[in-house]
Amino acid sequence: MDAPLLTIKNLNAWYSRKETVLSGFSLDLAHHETAGLIGLNGAGKTTFVKVLSGLLPSFHAGDMRFCGQPVNPRGRGFKTCRYTVFAEDNSFSYFTFREYLSYVFSAYKKELPHVAELIRGFHFEDYVDVLLKDLSTGNRRKAFLITAFALKPRLLLLDEPVNGLDFQSTEYLYEQMAGYKEHGTLLFSSHILESITLTSDRVFVLENGKIRQTFSQGYMDAASIREALHYGNDI
Repeated sequence: MDAPLLTIKNLNAWYSRKETVLSGFSLDLAHHETAGLIGLNGAGKTTFVKVLSGLLPSFHAGDMRFCGQPVNPRGRGFKTCRYTVFAEDNSFSYFTFREYLSYVFSAYKKELPHVAELIRGFHFEDYVDVLLKDLSTGNRRKAFLITAFALKPRLLLLDEPVNGLDFQSTEYLYEQMAGYKEHGTLLFSSHILESITLTSDRVFVLENGKIRQTFSQGYMDAASIREALHYGNDI
C-alpha cells in the first residue's frame, strides 16, 4: 500500500514554553483528498498551518513524513510541494496580482498558466493590476486563492479561506475546493460548518491542541460535528 501523502505523529508546538498550543497532535493525509480541520477559536488551527508552512520554528514532532520520507517543513524540498493561503497576509504589498502571480510561478519553477477562468470565477477582473496593499481584505484573499488554485501544488493549505469573501466568490471557492483532489491534496482550517460539510472527504476535529475525532464521508453531518466540538445551537 502506498504511504500517505503526509504523516504527522505527536507534534508539539508553542510560542513560548509556557504556551504550548499543539500537544500530541497526530494526523495523516491521503493522496488526492480534501480534508477539513475544524475547531473553536484557540484550538490550534492556525498554529498547525504555520508549522506546516515553515513559519513556526518552535515545534517538535515524533515523526513527520511526506510520501513516506522524513520531512522538515522549513526544508527547500517541502516548500516546493506546498503553498499556503493564510487567514491574514499582508506580504508582497507593493506587488500587483499579476506581478505576484509571476513571482510565485518563477519561484516554483513552473510555467505561468492562463488564469482567466479563475479570475472570472472570483470576480477579480477589475483588480489584477492594483497593488495588493490597496485591495480590500476580501480581494487580497482572492489574489492568493487564484494563485493557489492556478499553482496546483501537491499539498495546498488554506487557513480560514472563506473569511472576507462575498457570496458568489464563496460558492466558487467551494467548487474549487471540492474538486481539488484531481490535482493534489487540500487541507483547510475553518470554523464554518458549511465549508466543512460541503467540500471535505474527511474532517478532523481539533480541541485543546490535538485531534479528538475524525469524520469521513457518509458519517459527516453538521449535528455530529457540533456535538464533537461541544457547540451549542449557535452555529
